[in-house]
Amino acid sequence: MTKARILIVDDEASIRESLARVLEYEDYAVSSAPDGPRALELLAERRFDLALLDIKMPGMDGLEVLERARKVAPDLVCIMVSGHGTVQTAVEATKLGAYDFLEKPPDRDRLLLTIRNGLQKAVLAGETSEARKRLGKNLEIVGESAAVKAVLRQIDKVAPTNATVLITGENGTGKELVANAIHRGSTRAEGRFLQINCAAIPEELIESELFGHERGAFTGATQRREGKFEAADGGTLLLDEIGDMSPTVQAKVLRVLEEGRFERVGGTKSIDVDVRILAATNKELPEAVKRGEFREDLFFRLNVVPIRVPALRERRDDIPLLVEHFLQLYCEREDRPPVEIAPEVLEGLAAHDWPGNVRELRNTLERMVILSDGLRLGREDLPTGLGPATSLASAAPGAGPGTADGATALGGILDLPSFSEFQDAAERAYLAHHLARNHWNVQRTAKELAMQRSNLYKKIEKYGLRETT
Repeated sequence: MTKARILIVDDEASIRESLARVLEYEDYAVSSAPDGPRALELLAERRFDLALLDIKMPGMDGLEVLERARKVAPDLVCIMVSGHGTVQTAVEATKLGAYDFLEKPPDRDRLLLTIRNGLQKAVLAGETSEARKRLGKNLEIVGESAAVKAVLRQIDKVAPTNATVLITGENGTGKELVANAIHRGSTRAEGRFLQINCAAIPEELIESELFGHERGAFTGATQRREGKFEAADGGTLLLDEIGDMSPTVQAKVLRVLEEGRFERVGGTKSIDVDVRILAATNKELPEAVKRGEFREDLFFRLNVVPIRVPALRERRDDIPLLVEHFLQLYCEREDRPPVEIAPEVLEGLAAHDWPGNVRELRNTLERMVILSDGLRLGREDLPTGLGPATSLASAAPGAGPGTADGATALGGILDLPSFSEFQDAAERAYLAHHLARNHWNVQRTAKELAMQRSNLYKKIEKYGLRETT
């Protein structure tokens, strides 16, 4: 195990030597400096875990060294030592970031205990910092396509506000990532970010989950319980899959949005909360409103700022970036060497439609790495049904791509000069085939392909698709 490195800064040689003997006996790696300037030089040259700083030193005193050291080595744990300590000095040192304050001559047991506690704090802080870095990577929205950049611009604009946001998109597109990004970019970032999946909780329990309950409110309610709205006070609450919420709960959520208060189940006391609401759904809420399945007033209250997260097939150019990102995350998590991926494998992944979107891509890559025999993913590692020519080979040969009579031939697509041209041609043929199969019923085709009708109309116009008679 690597020894903890401690720096002693004191203008008295006898103090430096006596402290060094005690610490070296405890198996610490010790360095010393007679003054502030030399201490800062050492801190710039190498890493230290902890520093013992004398306060009263000629020229540059310990408090100035502390202030400068925090800039040179932000993670350094600093313990101040002084024979002339005052409460005011101790308070000032604490404000500047000192971990503790000891009087000269320091008691040996107290000194060692303080150092051990300080080093433990440094370890925990390092682990927390590393965990935050890993969490940040997991929450990163990866992509450089126009569709992703548009979403990121919307997030940048809406995050600093308190506006309610309705996030829509297919399952697996990353709606939760968008909600997280909005919270982290808001003035509530230090508050809690909580979420509840409205589709995963039975109707008879969701009120209790959202609003909490009083003791005796129902069978099994043996004590008062805090709900998500109360727990998220001062922060952000994501209502995921809100399209599956019952009409009764919809009415209560609407009241919280409008009045900022609610009652626990079985209670009569109104509880005021300050919570920012984000909602997410894979359903078409306007259609649900028409069918009477979702309250129109709640929809308008939620839909202050709508953000639609694009499906992965709408941003195929991002697939190589996502593949690289997920492979790196997986290898770091499992402590494995980096994994390479063959160009033809990337081509196959990019050609797939990914009905499960980014989530499906991530799971597929993890499965490929687990089942592969080496550190390079080749064509043989692609799951059945994936591959640069898999769907093309099954198409009927003969007709030109993009005809709308259902006999979509893709024979010439593989010879196109660029990958982007291949993508456009394949997508054009794919849409033409399904439109023809559904007799050009756009609504039915959009539902079958899990696309929004507006997006399908744009594709039809983009590719110049026409119904043939």
